[in-house]
Amino acid sequence: MKIDRRCFLSLVIGGAVGTTLTPVPWKLTDDIAIWSQNWPWAPVPEDGPSKFVKSVCTQCPGGCGITVRTIGDRAIKIEGQPDHPVNSGSLCPRAISATQHLYGPSRIQGPMKRSGERGQGKWEKISWDEAIKTVTEKLAELRTRGKPHTVACISDTDRNSLAYLLDRFLRAYGSPNFIRTPSSQDAQELALYLCCGRQGTIGYDFKESDFILSFGSALMDGCDAAGQMMSAFGKMDEKTRLVQIEARLSDTAAKASQWVPAKPGSETALALGIGHVMVRDRLYNKAFIDNHGFAFEDREDEDGKTLPGYRTLVKDYSPNKITKTTGLPEKTIESLARSFARARRPLAVSGFGGPAAASLDQALAVFALNALAGNFQKPGGVFVIDEPDYLSWTEMKIDKTASAGNQQPRIDGAGTEPFSHTRHLPNRLPEAINSAKGDSPVQALIVTGGNPLYTLADTQAAKKAFEKIPFIVSFSTFMDETAEQADLLLPHPHFLESYQDVPTPAGMTETVISLARPVVKPAYDTRHTGDVIIQVAKNLGGFMENAFPWKNNEDFLKKTLSEQWKTLEKQGYWTDAASRDNSLEKLFQTSSQRFEFLAGTGLQNPGSKNQKPEVQAISLPGDPKDLPLLLVPYSTMRISGGAVANTPFMTKTVDEDVIYQQDVFVEINPETASEYNLSQGDKATVKTPAGSAQVRVNLFEGIMPGLVAMPAGLGRTGFSDYIAGKGVNVYGLIAPAADPASGLNAAWGARAAIAKA
Repeated sequence: MKIDRRCFLSLVIGGAVGTTLTPVPWKLTDDIAIWSQNWPWAPVPEDGPSKFVKSVCTQCPGGCGITVRTIGDRAIKIEGQPDHPVNSGSLCPRAISATQHLYGPSRIQGPMKRSGERGQGKWEKISWDEAIKTVTEKLAELRTRGKPHTVACISDTDRNSLAYLLDRFLRAYGSPNFIRTPSSQDAQELALYLCCGRQGTIGYDFKESDFILSFGSALMDGCDAAGQMMSAFGKMDEKTRLVQIEARLSDTAAKASQWVPAKPGSETALALGIGHVMVRDRLYNKAFIDNHGFAFEDREDEDGKTLPGYRTLVKDYSPNKITKTTGLPEKTIESLARSFARARRPLAVSGFGGPAAASLDQALAVFALNALAGNFQKPGGVFVIDEPDYLSWTEMKIDKTASAGNQQPRIDGAGTEPFSHTRHLPNRLPEAINSAKGDSPVQALIVTGGNPLYTLADTQAAKKAFEKIPFIVSFSTFMDETAEQADLLLPHPHFLESYQDVPTPAGMTETVISLARPVVKPAYDTRHTGDVIIQVAKNLGGFMENAFPWKNNEDFLKKTLSEQWKTLEKQGYWTDAASRDNSLEKLFQTSSQRFEFLAGTGLQNPGSKNQKPEVQAISLPGDPKDLPLLLVPYSTMRISGGAVANTPFMTKTVDEDVIYQQDVFVEINPETASEYNLSQGDKATVKTPAGSAQVRVNLFEGIMPGLVAMPAGLGRTGFSDYIAGKGVNVYGLIAPAADPASGLNAAWGARAAIAKA
């Protein structure tokens, strides 16, 4: 058997990934639990009988079912829940080691107010009565001044009951500024709405597909759905082909049947090139296109003007025309298209996990491939999962102040032209504040669940904006980067200490609602965010009080989950078989009642007289002459790249060529390294338009020349000494690049330069 360099790299990395995804190494957590007792903050459980409690992990959007072993009132061990439909017992290192955060030193132990300058870490303990009174008085003052629209809330989700409660609070108060933190699903959800007319998520039936074409999706790299992915790939037929299109040999690429190293940022052109071949050679599903497609062919408007369709758009993306853009040979593009089209159950996926942002055009172009294959609502294909519709709400009345405030434009510009279909634009919030003349357009900010001062692109610009906000309240469980800059800390309980519904995770092919429940009593003086919001609403009185008739958050949860509550309490999850309906007759709720091929920014409004069959490229900030390289972030299952930092156990599993002591390593191809006189382990400086950082060099054959890759999830300043100060926050080096089609941040990387330090 011949093994070339690329095959060897795939074999070695793939073996490591295989070991990671098996349960064997995670059994070592038992030994680590014993070893960790030497830490001064680690609790030693009392002797006694064990009890097992089913719950759900909420540390990421994955929604994995867990079984927690307890002794007395201590959580001892976390394992995957074998019968849970999301993960079938699979679990990532973050979930397995969650007890280290539960009992760790990064917890905020009670309500506190800032006693020094922001960021100094000086806090004064206060009572919950004083904390709630402070929030009430500030909000009452702004409302009295007729400025309810200057209040904003940043949340990690807009899809569970707590998010709906917060949004309801803002609307009753008079603010339209409920803002969700960015995720890799933003462009996918918008593509689903534009193509299918449905608000929700795209489900991917990975385990039944026989050909998976992944455009850089971090399927095996900690994609915020690790349990779901491990479960799906564990059940997948061994003959299934996985093709990973990515500039770097990631864990997913290493485990794939084929790794296709395309240039970063060329995914849209490649998807349209594949579409070109399928259309040119008539390899598409004609029955689906004829019966359920719209804007595939050119058409005429009421004035007889020709409006171009998908067929016209892809004519300009023939394989020979995009070889330079993608860096791929023409025959590779042709082969990918034919293999995808001739598979029985092909599946194209984009933007599923990973730290890199994606444009709307990329999401549309890849989604269109599934329509060309006609693989909707059937085994091995894509499924449309509507937004949660399981909560029973009471109608509320609002007063004139709230009505006037809600009519004000959103501070982030979402929902208005030219981004009328985009619901959240958190990347535009710092710019809106920093560019404002006079007072900040945000006078009070509530942050719950998210950690925007770590996860937003160009974190220095975000921090500058937050400094201009007079009043910031953080409901964080941990002393994270955003909590450090707040004025008031109102700690939410750990997910093992409280109730929370978890709606269907992205990627699932049926509706699954899960319930996280208290496994142990709260270790500290914390209070559920919902309890605080309900109490503040009652304190404000009038229409606000009437809009919140519930006693507390648990009462609210039980009553709004009315029909599902008993099932959730007993089983831990609730599924809706009807959500997997394979009928296409009522699937598409667009104006045409068909799938609308909207693969270019000029094709987003069928019927418009100003359509142009073109795709607008995403322009990264910076001059290529001064910044000739490209910095790209990457994710790994061993480093938490989101709002919540690593546990100590996760950090101990990270290889020494990723992080060594306080230094992060960047991956660089030996060919590129030689141009800059860099050797393995050298200290270097990476510079981008957003800033610079000190790093070390890791020579890696598995990355394309001209690129520098850095892991996401390091460079923390908050949490504890076990993670803070290690490495660099890659998000802080990536300046936002606005997608002209959606307004979303589409910066998949940053222009960069590197030099020996």
